[in-house]
Order: sequence, then C-alpha cells, then structure tokens
Amino acid sequence: MFSNAVKLFTLNGFDIKLDPSWALIAALITWSLSQRYFPFVYPDQTPQTYVGMAVIAMLCFFASLLLHELAHSVVARRYGVPIKGITLFLFGGVAELEAEPQSAGVEFWVALAGPAMSFCLAFGFWVLAQATAFLFATGALTEVLSYLAMINLILALFNLVPAFPLDGGRVLRAYLWHRSGDVLKATETAAKSGTVFAYALMTLGVLALFQGALITGFWQIMIGGFVLMAARASYQSQLARTAFGDKTVSSLMKRNPITVGPDMTLSEFVNRVMLYHNVSFVPVAEGGVLLGHIDQAVLSGMDRENWASTRVGDVFASLDPQITVPPDLPIQDLLARIMKTKQRKFLVVSGHHLAGVISLADLTRYLQMAHLLHHP
Repeated sequence: MFSNAVKLFTLNGFDIKLDPSWALIAALITWSLSQRYFPFVYPDQTPQTYVGMAVIAMLCFFASLLLHELAHSVVARRYGVPIKGITLFLFGGVAELEAEPQSAGVEFWVALAGPAMSFCLAFGFWVLAQATAFLFATGALTEVLSYLAMINLILALFNLVPAFPLDGGRVLRAYLWHRSGDVLKATETAAKSGTVFAYALMTLGVLALFQGALITGFWQIMIGGFVLMAARASYQSQLARTAFGDKTVSSLMKRNPITVGPDMTLSEFVNRVMLYHNVSFVPVAEGGVLLGHIDQAVLSGMDRENWASTRVGDVFASLDPQITVPPDLPIQDLLARIMKTKQRKFLVVSGHHLAGVISLADLTRYLQMAHLLHHP
C-alpha cells in the first residue's frame, strides 16, 4: 500500500514507517497553527514563538496518531491478528493488518482501541493544560497542551462516526456481523455508510470552497475521496476473501490451453493463434516440454515486416519463476504475488509440465460473477 514509505524505527515489535505524503500534511498543520490558530488564542507573541509552538504541537499530534494506531495494533496482536507495521501518511496514520479479524468480537475490540486511546490522550493533555495554567498562568505551553487535548478529542469523535473504514464503521460492521453471521453482507452495509459519509464530507467541502474557505474545502474533499475509495476497496477485498475462500489455482485456471511450437513463424502465430483464438498470452512447448511463453509484449519488440521470417523459437520468453505457479497455490497467495510483481498472467506448472494458465482477468471475472450471485 505504501511502497515509498521509509522505516523510522521499531516500537514494541511494530515497524514504524513514514510515507513521503506525510511531509505535506505536516507542513500544512504547522503553517495553519503558526499563522492562524496560535495567534488567535495566544496573541501578541513573536513569529518565532508561534512557529516553535506549531512545530511542537504538530510533532505531538503525530505522536498521538502513532499511539492511536499502536492501540489498534497491540489489541489486534493480542487476538492473533498479524500486523505489518504502522505508517504515517497524508491522511494521518494506519495500522497495516496482514489479515482481517476472524470474528465480530475481535473486530469490535480492535476498532474501539484507537478511539479509547485518543480519549485518554485528550483527557491527559487537558489535565496537563489545567495544571500548567494553575502553576504558571496562561502561557505557550498551556496553549499547546490545550490544542493537543482538543485535537485528540476531535480525532476520537471523528473516528467513531459509523462510516467504514473509520473505527466507528468497523464497530458497525462488527455489530452487523455478530447479528447476521454474514461478514460480507455486514461489510457491504458498513461500506455503504462510508460512501454516504464520504459524499456528505465532499459536499461540505464544495460548499466551503464557495464560501472562500479554500484550505478547509480542499481538505474535506480530499478526506471524503479517501474514505470513498477505502470503503469501496474494503468491500472488494472482503468479497475476494469470501469468494475465493480456500480455492486454489487449479480450480480457476484454464485447462488444456492453446500452445505453440518454436518452429511457427510470428506471422502464423498472430493470424492462426492470437487473432483466430482471441488470446494474447500463449505457452510455448515442444514434445510435451514447456519452454516458455510468447505474448503481445514480445511481439511489440519486433518489426512487423520481420514477422514472416522470424520463428517463435527466436523470440519467446523463457520460463521465469515469477510467472510460473503450482496448481495447489491458494488464490489468496496468487493475488499477493500479482500485487507484488505486477504480473497479470501465469503459467500453471506441475512437474515441469503445463497444467494450465491463469490470469488476473480470470480472477476478476470470477469476482464479478460472485458479486452478481450475491445480488441476483
């Protein structure tokens, strides 16, 4: 998800990473606090004072986000849900779960852990702000602590909105899942709530733009767009987990695929195989032995006028472990390989013999059929 994220350190067994997009929101928060918020609540100070307050508040805010996500991660790990790490990025922070919770109860407690931490932080910062105000009267430290108390309270309340994939939406999914026993249906309903919330947030953003609040408007539109995409992706991910279940490559692959020999010319291959059979990825075999494959990418590197004099054996791509998979490979593992390698088509090989071919398009068609069957 965050291919460009940089690992900062490891905390309690979790890799803490920083995505480059974090720099944008960090700069925006610092500017907003130093130019608007702190001059309003604590007037008549120097610009250097406001910048210092803003930097400290921004860093403490992201530390609070980190603790919010750590709470999710610690509870998830306690219930046996593996966690890749925690990444801070443009829209805050995210705990990267390697697997979904296995029950509604686990989902419920993992979802509540983050807002509970934010409420605790809000109360803690409020107590510290009151203490510093009592001991030293109103000052820069008091205002920074008051801001941190307020922003953590806002973070907790925002995350409790019942809109998936926010924490409140996950609580909603846990309730629906517990009540019906159907995690896919629960995910779909929770994702719809996230979609409604996203459109409402983007609508408020557009209204803010018309009222001249450019930063607020753009920010609401961006957050709404992120929630919308995340809600849809979460449903599609759950649909894939439900539809594929324990299926392996052998259950979805195309058996007895068309193959070509190395002696066929490229012209014959294009006209008699690719165009006639409407295929673009063809295994190359000779005497029952799989040699490799040929596809459009290979052809694109050849001049058309040379097709008649060039044999498949001269240009085909030899066997590559990245594009060969065994028949018993779980579909979930195949999806992970597609995400990692960006390869879309694979040769299914058993004992050095071709068993079939499988592609991302095959998986997509199966998912579409599963969705239609779920919604006849």
